Amino acid sequence: MQTVEALHHEAMELVDRAILARQRGDIDQVTAFTKAAFAKERAAADLVANEWDFEPTRSVLHRSAAVLAIECSQLREAERLIGRALAGNPPADIADELRDLLIEEIYSQRQAIGA
Repeated sequence: MQTVEALHHEAMELVDRAILARQRGDIDQVTAFTKAAFAKERAAADLVANEWDFEPTRSVLHRSAAVLAIECSQLREAERLIGRALAGNPPADIADELRDLLIEEIYSQRQAIGA
């Protein structure tokens, strides 16, 4: 099994590749790299989901995975990740960022599409 650190590192490398693909205008590659990064970051978050004393890393990984889920238009998965992060004991500033993501990104996108 891969370690949390290795999964997170691989996810961030894929995010970098997605950024470069976006600069080249290669939307198919942006989508592919972002989905792959999301899978890696979610796997890292899953590994620490029940590690309540592993803050702030636990909540930061969940926040990062949620942002990637939003990028992949997986709003329900992003909502679950945010809920799981908030169910722990994230530092106040990260908890605020998670709530902002929930309200500003997920709920606003749902309202925009009428879901």
